Amino acid sequence: MAGNNVEDYLIKGIYGEKQIKIEERNVFLGTIRERVEIALTTSQVMANSIYSQIEAKFSNRNLTLLLNGTLPYSAISKYIKLANKTNLPFSLVNNLPTPTPIGLVLTHKNAVDKNDIFIKDELYHSMKF
Repeated sequence: MAGNNVEDYLIKGIYGEKQIKIEERNVFLGTIRERVEIALTTSQVMANSIYSQIEAKFSNRNLTLLLNGTLPYSAISKYIKLANKTNLPFSLVNNLPTPTPIGLVLTHKNAVDKNDIFIKDELYHSMKF
């Protein structure tokens, strides 16, 4: 029994924590779908203005903002400024192993399992998932 604990400890040290739903985490900027409050595609984030639906969610203290760090700073800076203004925690996600069509995610620490997490406008419909 003690050998298994040492082996598990070594494997965890080499490879990191075991993660569930890795494919979902690659798409949703490191979180899983069931924790997502709302998400924007990369083209929606690149739009000139902030979506009012997103801005309204920034007052929720239980959320964290995840931004696709591969997007130009000029596109994500408006969301970073708003997060700083409202004291919403945020992270830039740069190290995903595969490209993702998602540009922004507001996520909970626990599952909320919302049915509709996207703002479905013309920019959303132009994306290929």
